Amino acid sequence: MLGFLREWRARRRLRQRRIRVDAQRLSASNPKDAYYEAHRHFAKARSAGDPAAMLHWASVAAEVARIEPRAEMDFGVVLAIDDAEKQAHTRL
Repeated sequence: MLGFLREWRARRRLRQRRIRVDAQRLSASNPKDAYYEAHRHFAKARSAGDPAAMLHWASVAAEVARIEPRAEMDFGVVLAIDDAEKQAHTRL
């Protein structure tokens, strides 16, 4: 049982580290649009039907919102990103 908990904790730490690194990378490249870029990745993962990637990019968006005070977070833009990805997916 103790081994299981250690493995679970190690996997959780690794997941959190990946989320933090991706959020920092997006924030460093374009702080203003980092939140939207995370949502673009989320929309692509949803179109691809990849629930693990969806969870990852939703967590990255939340982390960007937490660490980047300059990030814009307009829900209308997020909806537009979602609509654009849905249209791109239906064209395929």
